[in-house]
Amino acid sequence: MKENYKVGIIGATGMVGQRFITLLHDHPWYTIEVLAASPRSAGKKYTEAVGAKWAMDEEIPASVADMVVMDASADIEKIASMVDFVFCAVDMKKDEIRALEEAYAKAECPVVSNNSAHRHTPDVPMIIPEINADHAEIINAQKKRLGTKRGFISVKSNCSLQSYVPALHPLMKYGITKVLATTYQAISGAGKTFETWPEMVDNMIPYIGGEEEKSEVEPLKIWGKIEGDKIVDATEPKITTQCLRVPVSNGHMAAVFVSFDKKPEIDEIKKAWAEFAGEPQALNLPHAPKQFLNYFEEDNRPQSKLDRMMEGGMAVSIGRLRPDTQYDYKFVCLSHNTLRGAAGGAVLMAELLTAKGYMD
Repeated sequence: MKENYKVGIIGATGMVGQRFITLLHDHPWYTIEVLAASPRSAGKKYTEAVGAKWAMDEEIPASVADMVVMDASADIEKIASMVDFVFCAVDMKKDEIRALEEAYAKAECPVVSNNSAHRHTPDVPMIIPEINADHAEIINAQKKRLGTKRGFISVKSNCSLQSYVPALHPLMKYGITKVLATTYQAISGAGKTFETWPEMVDNMIPYIGGEEEKSEVEPLKIWGKIEGDKIVDATEPKITTQCLRVPVSNGHMAAVFVSFDKKPEIDEIKKAWAEFAGEPQALNLPHAPKQFLNYFEEDNRPQSKLDRMMEGGMAVSIGRLRPDTQYDYKFVCLSHNTLRGAAGGAVLMAELLTAKGYMD
């Protein structure tokens, strides 16, 4: 592992790209070398390109304010020659994203993606670092398919499931048979603020395109196993979801109902949550929360406004664990959707892959 890695942000003007900038501008391992976006932003200084779209609470960091934005599609070879790897969060059609990310990988530039386009590519790992860090091993098979020496693609999962899947994972040893989860998702998940989406004030929308399918299917890849040159999805537990957009700026909450083959006691569940840690904690990665899963005994917690920034927005908060009349238990979960759920989760994944030597 080197002392410092040069990184690029592809899709730097969007909300997730902006979050990448706030997380990376003073990172102990990484230096932002390239910002890239669409042709309409290319050639402009970053402050000019992002303009009034800057949606973060903090100011644009001085280190990137005057950086000239490159063309994410036209400048692939040049960008690849300037960086050790890139983060990708672009707003394009899925087939275009697939082609773009493969082009970077084939230019020998590893891609850490926030996009959904490659989540179901069998040899592309979809990693929640505390849960399935071992899936990084499939990268060698992917490189063989792509014909690359160091170029590859790794993706993070959908933000909607990053609140409840981490809470379920330590309980898998009890044989989870079925899960019902209803997610209440913040407007930043759509790349919006209340200023840009006034229709969401005092409103809820009971539909988010594609979210329910992702929430039901993606956990099965995360809990899957590597077999030969692909990741084979798990077949259980059975998951059904509903996903609602709610008038909250940041933070996705989930109401979860779960049944077990071997029903644990409530104290066993709380103990499993309190003791759970993964490779990010063992490796002491820069963005790893010290305590990943945090249980609140209060009836009215977790709350979006109070608890979404726990451990820098990288922890998961849980509360209201109690027996259910139809399932064994029910509880609620909360995670920060643009930190743990999006850019922060991708940065933690990059840190994991860096520590494992994949970025060298």
